Amino acid sequence: MHDIRIVRADPAGFDAALARRGLPPSAEAILAQDAARRAAQTTAQEAQSRRNQLSKEIGQAKRQGGDTAALEAEGTALRARMEALDAEARAADAAQTALLEALPNLLDPAVPEGRDEADNVVLHQHGAPPELGFAPKQHFEIGEALGLMDFGAAAKLAGARFTVLRGALARLERALGQYMISLHVDEHGYSETSVPLLVNDATMYGTGQLPKFSEDLFRTTDGRWLIPTAEVPLTNLVAGEIVAENTLPLRFTALSPCFRSEAGSAGRDTRGMLRQHQFSKAEMVAITRPEDSAAEHERMTQCAERVLTELGLVWRRVLLCAGDTGFSATKTYDLEVWLPGQGAWREISSCSNCGDFQARRMNARYRPEAAQGSKGGTAFLHTLNGSGVAVGRALIAVLETHQQADGSVLIPEVLRPWMGGSERIG
Repeated sequence: MHDIRIVRADPAGFDAALARRGLPPSAEAILAQDAARRAAQTTAQEAQSRRNQLSKEIGQAKRQGGDTAALEAEGTALRARMEALDAEARAADAAQTALLEALPNLLDPAVPEGRDEADNVVLHQHGAPPELGFAPKQHFEIGEALGLMDFGAAAKLAGARFTVLRGALARLERALGQYMISLHVDEHGYSETSVPLLVNDATMYGTGQLPKFSEDLFRTTDGRWLIPTAEVPLTNLVAGEIVAENTLPLRFTALSPCFRSEAGSAGRDTRGMLRQHQFSKAEMVAITRPEDSAAEHERMTQCAERVLTELGLVWRRVLLCAGDTGFSATKTYDLEVWLPGQGAWREISSCSNCGDFQARRMNARYRPEAAQGSKGGTAFLHTLNGSGVAVGRALIAVLETHQQADGSVLIPEVLRPWMGGSERIG
């Protein structure tokens, strides 16, 4: 959500910021509703002032035995007028809110111009695509050859975009999640959190999934939503709260299932488990003071990068361009991993600074220490989220990167404690 004061102060600048995302001007329509709301409220205040004066005049007339019919009729008319004005103000406010809540976050000045992922900027790369010495296979070819990845069984149980893992691959998936969550808790200072997988409308609204992206979500028959990422419940832990400054930053992590309809992905990545309706992910969320969020963004991204490095993967950090940055983000780094079987870079983590955009939707604030004990002095928090990382895609990357000529797969050393000490799947 945007601060209406920013729109009022610089309508042209606001429209220019939206234009970076390829969006048409919106300031005029927003300000028209803002003006209508303020005019209705001002007129209502004037009518209330007249009603107060009438009340005094009626009282005085009654004490003097005078006729108050005309005054009372004026008061009745003013009351009806005030009710109409209040309805006008509420309608204008709702229309203004509808316009504002449909608009994405304004971009950080550091975000490069561009229309889509082809214009993203590679900032640095860790490692080089390996020469395996044989024709590499894709993850589903490896998994099916091992007899441990079954798409037919998944389709029978649930349909397309699901996977059944068996034996050592099921254990490897669990090992990846356990490794990631332990690393973020034990060494990166995040607080492990178990969150609901079903949330209400207000929670989805707070992080920006609603109302615009409902088609990307799964909804239950009682009106709840399956979470697309643990970012949603983790960030909303501070919804409606006023947080003391000395508790910041707050850092939460959760290993959870995620559910996505993949409504816009028809025909894309239909083979294998790259794009699934259900997958696990280790999510990181940070809540900070405004002046700390840029540094926290770097820190969070480095936490995700460490996961990839310790898994022995080749990865690169990419700064998303204006046209590819997500709805709630002001700046996003994607981490892409090299998949030898595909011979391509694929996203495995996305780390975003959302500024105060989500905090305004959630009404999440903090009180600076200088204002402790006072009734005022609050400001909106900044929120950040990042994948640390997507477990399914990490499994894909491990299989394709560490595959051997004989069809077996070497297990990264950091995962072996969760694999019973095994060094290889084969």
